[in-house]
Amino acid sequence: GIKKLQSFCRTARGAGYRWAWSDTCCIDKSNNVELQESVNSMFVWYHNSALTIIYLSDVPPSSKCGALAKSAWNTRGWTVQEFLAPSVILFYQKDWTLYLDDPTPNHKDSIAIMQELEYATGIDRRAVVAFRPGMRDAREKLQWASTRITTLQEDIAYSLSGVFGVRLRVDYGEKKQNALGRLLQEIIAQSGDITALDWVGES
Repeated sequence: GIKKLQSFCRTARGAGYRWAWSDTCCIDKSNNVELQESVNSMFVWYHNSALTIIYLSDVPPSSKCGALAKSAWNTRGWTVQEFLAPSVILFYQKDWTLYLDDPTPNHKDSIAIMQELEYATGIDRRAVVAFRPGMRDAREKLQWASTRITTLQEDIAYSLSGVFGVRLRVDYGEKKQNALGRLLQEIIAQSGDITALDWVGES
Protein backbone atom coordinates (compact mmCIF):
# COMPACT_ATOMS: atom_id res chain seq x y z
CA GLY A 1 0.00 0.00 0.00
CA ILE A 2 0.88 3.66 0.27
CA LYS A 3 2.85 3.17 3.50
CA LYS A 4 5.11 0.63 1.83
CA LEU A 5 5.67 2.99 -1.09
CA GLN A 6 6.47 5.90 1.24
CA SER A 7 8.92 3.77 3.21
CA PHE A 8 10.53 2.60 0.00
CA CYS A 9 11.01 6.19 -1.17
CA ARG A 10 12.41 7.24 2.21
CA THR A 11 14.86 4.35 2.11
CA ALA A 12 15.97 5.21 -1.41
CA ARG A 13 16.40 8.87 -0.45
CA GLY A 14 18.33 7.85 2.65
CA ALA A 15 20.68 5.87 0.41
CA GLY A 16 21.38 9.05 -1.54
CA TYR A 17 19.02 8.70 -4.51
CA ARG A 18 16.56 11.31 -5.78
CA TRP A 19 14.60 8.96 -8.03
CA ALA A 20 13.11 5.54 -7.37
CA TRP A 21 11.02 3.07 -9.37
CA SER A 22 8.70 0.43 -7.94
CA ASP A 23 7.53 -2.49 -10.04
CA THR A 24 4.27 -2.73 -8.09
CA CYS A 25 2.93 0.70 -9.06
CA CYS A 26 4.98 2.10 -11.96
CA ILE A 27 3.54 -0.12 -14.69
CA ASP A 28 0.18 0.67 -16.27
CA LYS A 29 -1.16 -2.85 -16.70
CA SER A 30 -4.20 -1.57 -18.58
CA ASN A 31 -1.90 -0.38 -21.37
CA ASN A 32 -0.94 -3.47 -23.39
CA VAL A 33 1.99 -1.78 -25.14
CA GLU A 34 3.46 -0.59 -21.84
CA LEU A 35 2.86 -3.98 -20.24
CA GLN A 36 4.61 -5.82 -23.09
CA GLU A 37 7.61 -3.51 -22.93
CA SER A 38 7.79 -3.61 -19.14
CA VAL A 39 7.70 -7.41 -18.89
CA ASN A 40 10.40 -7.77 -21.53
CA SER A 41 12.55 -4.96 -20.11
CA MET A 42 12.32 -5.81 -16.40
CA PHE A 43 15.58 -7.73 -16.24
CA VAL A 44 17.49 -4.95 -18.00
CA TRP A 45 15.97 -2.33 -15.69
CA TYR A 46 17.09 -4.28 -12.64
CA HIS A 47 20.52 -4.82 -14.19
CA ASN A 48 20.97 -1.10 -14.88
CA SER A 49 19.74 0.03 -11.46
CA ALA A 50 22.21 1.74 -9.13
CA LEU A 51 20.58 -0.10 -6.24
CA THR A 52 17.81 -2.68 -5.98
CA ILE A 53 15.91 -2.63 -2.68
CA ILE A 54 14.33 -5.95 -1.74
CA TYR A 55 11.66 -5.69 0.94
CA LEU A 56 10.93 -8.79 3.02
CA SER A 57 7.53 -7.92 4.45
CA ASP A 58 7.26 -11.12 6.48
CA VAL A 59 10.71 -10.99 8.07
CA PRO A 60 10.42 -9.36 11.52
CA PRO A 61 13.01 -6.98 12.97
CA SER A 62 16.19 -8.50 14.43
CA SER A 63 15.61 -11.80 12.64
CA LYS A 64 18.36 -14.38 12.69
CA CYS A 65 19.97 -16.04 9.71
CA GLY A 66 17.46 -18.33 8.04
CA ALA A 67 14.54 -15.91 7.94
CA LEU A 68 15.29 -14.95 4.35
CA ALA A 69 15.08 -18.57 3.26
CA LYS A 70 11.65 -18.89 4.89
CA SER A 71 10.26 -15.66 3.46
CA ALA A 72 7.39 -15.80 0.96
CA TRP A 73 9.55 -13.56 -1.24
CA ASN A 74 11.74 -16.56 -1.84
CA THR A 75 8.85 -18.57 -3.36
CA ARG A 76 7.78 -16.10 -6.05
CA GLY A 77 8.64 -16.42 -9.71
CA TRP A 78 9.40 -12.77 -10.46
CA THR A 79 11.88 -12.45 -7.60
CA VAL A 80 14.52 -14.58 -9.34
CA GLN A 81 15.54 -11.65 -11.53
CA GLU A 82 15.36 -9.27 -8.57
CA PHE A 83 18.49 -10.81 -7.08
CA LEU A 84 20.18 -12.09 -10.25
CA ALA A 85 20.07 -9.02 -12.49
CA PRO A 86 21.27 -6.11 -10.27
CA SER A 87 24.87 -5.42 -9.37
CA VAL A 88 23.89 -3.96 -6.00
CA ILE A 89 21.08 -5.24 -3.75
CA LEU A 90 20.04 -4.60 -0.18
CA PHE A 91 17.56 -6.71 1.78
CA TYR A 92 15.25 -4.95 4.24
CA GLN A 93 13.13 -6.44 7.02
CA LYS A 94 9.51 -5.64 7.84
CA ASP A 95 10.45 -2.44 9.72
CA TRP A 96 12.74 -1.30 6.90
CA THR A 97 15.95 -2.07 8.76
CA LEU A 98 18.69 -4.00 7.01
CA TYR A 99 18.39 -7.78 7.10
CA LEU A 100 20.66 -9.27 9.79
CA ASP A 101 21.58 -5.65 10.55
CA ASP A 102 24.22 -6.22 7.90
CA PRO A 103 25.78 -2.84 7.04
CA THR A 104 27.55 -4.12 3.92
CA PRO A 105 26.86 -1.51 1.18
CA ASN A 106 26.02 -4.34 -1.21
CA HIS A 107 24.52 -7.52 0.17
CA LYS A 108 26.01 -9.41 -2.77
CA ASP A 109 29.28 -8.87 -0.90
CA SER A 110 27.84 -10.31 2.32
CA ILE A 111 29.07 -13.88 2.75
CA ALA A 112 26.35 -14.73 5.28
CA ILE A 113 23.48 -13.47 3.13
CA MET A 114 24.80 -14.99 -0.10
CA GLN A 115 25.31 -18.35 1.61
CA GLU A 116 21.74 -18.24 2.86
CA LEU A 117 20.43 -17.25 -0.57
CA GLU A 118 22.35 -20.11 -2.17
CA TYR A 119 20.89 -22.56 0.34
CA ALA A 120 17.37 -21.19 -0.15
CA THR A 121 17.38 -21.05 -3.96
CA GLY A 122 19.83 -23.75 -4.98
CA ILE A 123 21.66 -21.15 -7.09
CA ASP A 124 25.41 -21.02 -6.61
CA ARG A 125 26.28 -17.74 -4.90
CA ARG A 126 28.97 -17.05 -7.47
CA ALA A 127 26.25 -17.11 -10.14
CA VAL A 128 24.13 -14.74 -8.03
CA VAL A 129 27.00 -12.27 -7.67
CA ALA A 130 28.12 -12.28 -11.29
CA PHE A 131 25.10 -13.47 -13.28
CA ARG A 132 24.91 -12.87 -17.01
CA PRO A 133 21.76 -13.66 -19.04
CA GLY A 134 22.02 -16.21 -21.81
CA MET A 135 21.40 -19.79 -22.89
CA ARG A 136 24.19 -21.47 -20.97
CA ASP A 137 22.99 -24.16 -18.52
CA ALA A 138 19.40 -23.69 -19.74
CA ARG A 139 18.04 -26.76 -17.96
CA GLU A 140 19.50 -25.65 -14.64
CA LYS A 141 18.01 -22.17 -15.00
CA LEU A 142 14.59 -23.64 -15.71
CA GLN A 143 14.90 -25.74 -12.57
CA TRP A 144 15.53 -22.60 -10.52
CA ALA A 145 11.96 -21.56 -11.24
CA SER A 146 10.31 -24.99 -11.12
CA THR A 147 9.08 -24.69 -7.53
CA ARG A 148 8.22 -21.00 -7.62
CA ILE A 149 4.74 -19.56 -7.86
CA THR A 150 3.20 -16.60 -9.69
CA THR A 151 -0.21 -14.98 -9.36
CA LEU A 152 -0.79 -15.32 -13.09
CA GLN A 153 0.26 -18.73 -14.34
CA GLU A 154 1.83 -17.42 -17.57
CA ASP A 155 4.25 -15.30 -15.55
CA ILE A 156 6.36 -18.33 -14.68
CA ALA A 157 7.55 -18.20 -18.32
CA TYR A 158 7.55 -14.43 -18.75
CA SER A 159 9.59 -13.94 -15.58
CA LEU A 160 12.35 -16.10 -17.05
CA SER A 161 12.64 -14.33 -20.41
CA GLY A 162 15.23 -11.87 -19.10
CA VAL A 163 17.24 -14.65 -17.48
CA PHE A 164 17.70 -16.17 -20.93
CA GLY A 165 17.98 -12.84 -22.72
CA VAL A 166 14.96 -13.41 -24.96
CA ARG A 167 11.81 -11.44 -25.67
CA LEU A 168 8.43 -13.13 -25.39
CA ARG A 169 5.08 -11.82 -26.58
CA VAL A 170 2.96 -11.35 -23.46
CA ASP A 171 -0.42 -13.03 -23.83
CA TYR A 172 -2.22 -13.45 -20.53
CA GLY A 173 -4.83 -16.13 -20.92
CA GLU A 174 -2.70 -18.45 -23.07
CA LYS A 175 -2.06 -20.74 -20.05
CA LYS A 176 1.27 -21.69 -18.50
CA GLN A 177 1.94 -24.65 -20.81
CA ASN A 178 1.74 -22.48 -23.94
CA ALA A 179 3.90 -19.72 -22.46
CA LEU A 180 6.54 -22.22 -21.34
CA GLY A 181 6.35 -23.93 -24.71
CA ARG A 182 7.16 -20.67 -26.49
CA LEU A 183 10.02 -20.02 -24.07
CA LEU A 184 11.45 -23.49 -24.69
CA GLN A 185 11.17 -22.95 -28.46
CA GLU A 186 13.25 -19.79 -28.14
CA ILE A 187 15.84 -21.51 -25.95
CA ILE A 188 16.26 -24.46 -28.29
CA ALA A 189 16.24 -22.29 -31.42
CA GLN A 190 18.98 -20.03 -30.09
CA SER A 191 21.09 -22.57 -28.18
CA GLY A 192 20.43 -25.90 -29.85
CA ASP A 193 20.31 -27.36 -26.33
CA ILE A 194 17.53 -29.95 -26.33
CA THR A 195 18.27 -30.97 -22.72
CA ALA A 196 15.92 -28.13 -21.75
CA LEU A 197 13.10 -30.41 -22.83
CA ASP A 198 13.95 -32.75 -19.94
CA TRP A 199 12.87 -30.07 -17.51
CA VAL A 200 9.39 -30.37 -16.07
CA GLY A 201 7.99 -27.62 -13.85
CA GLU A 202 5.29 -28.16 -11.28
CA SER A 203 1.73 -27.93 -12.54
